[in-house]
Amino acid sequence: MTTIIERPPLEGLRVLDLTTFLSGPSATQLLGDLGAEIIKVESLDGDSSRAIVGPTVLGETAYFLANNRNKRSVAINLKSPRGLEVLKRLISRVDVVIENFRPGVTARLGIDPKTITAEQPALIWASISGFGQDGPLRDRPAYDMIVQALSGVMSLNGHPGSPAARLGIPAGDVVAGLYAVIGLLAALDARHKTGRGRIIDVSMLRGQLSMLSYQALYTSLKGVAPGPQGAGHDSIATYRSFRGGDGREFVVTANTPRMWEGLCRVLGVGELVGDERFLDAASRLRNKEALWEILEARFAERPAAEWIDLLAEASVPVASVKNVLEALTDARAAKDGSMVLVESDEASFENVATPIRFVDTEDVPPTYPPALGGDTFDILVGELGIPEAELESLIADRVVIATPQKERVA
Repeated sequence: MTTIIERPPLEGLRVLDLTTFLSGPSATQLLGDLGAEIIKVESLDGDSSRAIVGPTVLGETAYFLANNRNKRSVAINLKSPRGLEVLKRLISRVDVVIENFRPGVTARLGIDPKTITAEQPALIWASISGFGQDGPLRDRPAYDMIVQALSGVMSLNGHPGSPAARLGIPAGDVVAGLYAVIGLLAALDARHKTGRGRIIDVSMLRGQLSMLSYQALYTSLKGVAPGPQGAGHDSIATYRSFRGGDGREFVVTANTPRMWEGLCRVLGVGELVGDERFLDAASRLRNKEALWEILEARFAERPAAEWIDLLAEASVPVASVKNVLEALTDARAAKDGSMVLVESDEASFENVATPIRFVDTEDVPPTYPPALGGDTFDILVGELGIPEAELESLIADRVVIATPQKERVA
């Protein structure tokens, strides 16, 4: 039987990316990973993430490179009437527009989504903002830590008795980007049936609230706010981190009776299974401090690696607490597609790949993140049909920037 190798599932979908920094770019990068064509519209100063202090590759910031593969860049001055006309022509040629302007900006620019979609009924428009298009906070600026703080997420992070701590990953941005992609895919499915697009409103704050999961319902039912979770769990006493005798941390998630019994057996404390203080999950939770004292003392008797091997052999979920460098090294060694090499003729870097895999689908190498305005000429002249003389006028008047192909990595 011959296996049919499919093309990437979103191939042929044209997306206009009017986003900056992280929430929007993470969404459009994912769409690009799935095969969509992404046209990134930047200001003449470029996406603000191009200026973030940190590691660089040939002068381009790692922050920008991390979220902008598989895109082409057009640099346009949207404060210019001529620039807005160019933008409107681009909008007329795409299937999807995704933006993360502050609410009200699109209306001031003359690209209000309701007006645009009335003219282009099949267009899908996704807006990502800090607090949504309506509501009391709509006009306030928002960044990742702002929504982590307002959602209660920061209050859950860190250890009891310590100040609230932001998550070490940009969850507020990335989760909003993921929800934008989910909304777009749902809108695409609906468009296949009706021929009509949708306007999508994604709020970073709502995204963070959704991540509260069971903690939200716990709080609503109990009327009491939970505190920092540290490395433990509000409902499961044997779901937390421990230290081996060598000081290395590892986590154990002995959630079921079988796992609890396996944990006790490996530790040589089988008598705890029949101890009335620890007979079931509820009693173990009530007496967790006494239980932890026993477990911590036993775990201190051997190096962490030995306990990890023994517990894994007994089918008790366990893992070492790795730093980011260790985690990436493991991902690279696994050779399972977790990491992807992004390269051009002048530079390359390795980054985390999209976790989505399609069986029997062609693996298309990612394209290198674009230089600012690196594709302005190709798109405006080659696709919009703007005469080269007019493009030269737009460049001279600082309406657009067009970086020559040979200067894409400088």
